[in-house]
Amino acid sequence: MLIIHSDHETHPQPGGAGWDELMGGYGAFMESLTKKNIEFSGDPLQPPMTATTVRTKGGKTIITDGPFAETKEWMSGYFLVDCATLADAQQIAAQVPSAAFGSVEVRPIMDMH
Repeated sequence: MLIIHSDHETHPQPGGAGWDELMGGYGAFMESLTKKNIEFSGDPLQPPMTATTVRTKGGKTIITDGPFAETKEWMSGYFLVDCATLADAQQIAAQVPSAAFGSVEVRPIMDMH
């Protein structure tokens, strides 16, 4: 999984400067994955102020507004890519357009079978 972390202050926003260029970059990125026959899925996420965090303590459910931690970078989206090796996933992560405005965490999915 490629977990995209963005700085809301520097990442282009819908309708703002750099947005169309960023979306063009994502289009090209996804087209390159398709041409290489790499299976993928992904979606952007709403900003952190739309999040809620759910915890259970002593059998009680506690729901709070916002993300778990205060941080400058927030999880803004993800791609799930089918790669043969970690190195392959890292090379793909380097091509994610938002890497220029934050980071892309590469995390293998645990095989539970």
